[in-house]
Amino acid sequence: MSRDPSSPTGGALRAAERWLLTAAPVLLVVSALGRTWTIVTGFGNETIDLYVYWALAPHVLSGDLYDVTSPNSPPDFPLPFTYPPFGALVFLPMTWLPWVAAQWVLRLLSGLCLYWMVRVALRLVAGDGWTADAALWRRRALLWTAVLLWLQPVVHTFDFGQVNLLLAGVVLAAMVARDSRPAGAGIGLTAGVKLVPAVSGVYYLATGRIAAAVWSVVAFAASVGLGFLVDPAQAKHYWFGLLGDASRVGPIATAHNQSLRGALSRTLGHDVGTSWPWLLAVAVSAVLAGVALWAAVRAGDVLIGVLVVQVFGLLFSPISWDHHWVWIAPLLVWLVHARVTPWVRGVLLVLWCPVMFLDVIAFQLDRQPTIWTIPRPGYLSAIGWAYPALALLTLVAVPFVLRAARRAPQGVRPVSPAGVTGK
Repeated sequence: MSRDPSSPTGGALRAAERWLLTAAPVLLVVSALGRTWTIVTGFGNETIDLYVYWALAPHVLSGDLYDVTSPNSPPDFPLPFTYPPFGALVFLPMTWLPWVAAQWVLRLLSGLCLYWMVRVALRLVAGDGWTADAALWRRRALLWTAVLLWLQPVVHTFDFGQVNLLLAGVVLAAMVARDSRPAGAGIGLTAGVKLVPAVSGVYYLATGRIAAAVWSVVAFAASVGLGFLVDPAQAKHYWFGLLGDASRVGPIATAHNQSLRGALSRTLGHDVGTSWPWLLAVAVSAVLAGVALWAAVRAGDVLIGVLVVQVFGLLFSPISWDHHWVWIAPLLVWLVHARVTPWVRGVLLVLWCPVMFLDVIAFQLDRQPTIWTIPRPGYLSAIGWAYPALALLTLVAVPFVLRAARRAPQGVRPVSPAGVTGK
């Protein structure tokens, strides 16, 4: 699609962009009101995962955190508390709020974190261009937020009352921070709440930020230590008993689980666990992610380097619920605004956008016999690969995209891999 303003198509695109940017604040308000309406009138009003945190977190002080389940659980799966003890301690202040207030506080914070992630992503791809035309980029941030409120991982984060946007916002802020102490502490503490953010340390090692990596280990150790300090027996039960029991987190093969293990299990008809198909798939994804990360570091592209690591974490984790994939939001920002080979940009956007904005997960859920049934008919098995297959394709494409960008005429100067400021 031409962007040449002298061509009819390019001129029309420029005019449409100007109109949308002018209307961006209004569009964001309309989008937020629309999402609020769907939450109030639909499934999102239940926020069953938030209820787990709100109802069960106080049990961390009574020693039975892992022995109780949420009274608001669905009939086919009693919902336990699945995070480390430190996670329950972090959620405690939220439990002091009335239930309705806790719901809306989380929604507001999640919306703000989405805007924050978009703003940081745009600042990273804009480089010096952000300073040259900050007002333009801020309006783009508003417009992107209005659109991404309807991204399915974001929608389901609100619907279930999940904390994905909060954690992703903290992780992104940490990974682009210049100071090693907050950079490391942010990753270590979020990993203490929910283990998967620990994969972010790979980015620090790849970029030579050893001090940040060390601080992340220290912060994580402190979070674990605090759990033992509050209740040694309870912490021991989690770290040496429950950790690694993916079935306790949820049904491995349900359509919600978009990890490699989930997709492979649906295809092969049984939980593959850590058997050779899973090990082979993880090895392939690790190689692809390693090559993509190396290319990102060489190109000085901070944003795609961060996203490569997070996407690998989603593939590697035994369970990556579809609402964990909120990292695709900044990936779409990168695809649209970074120096990306046009045909690659087009192909990836054409593939990602229908999957992310149409509820392919609900389509599968409506057709699976139960959440515990593992085998799938061929077409459902194929659709069940939607997220991981596109993630692997993106990892394959990144090195070629960055290589082409280095050969292309230079526009704005990339931001230093050490991070960005919040200005």
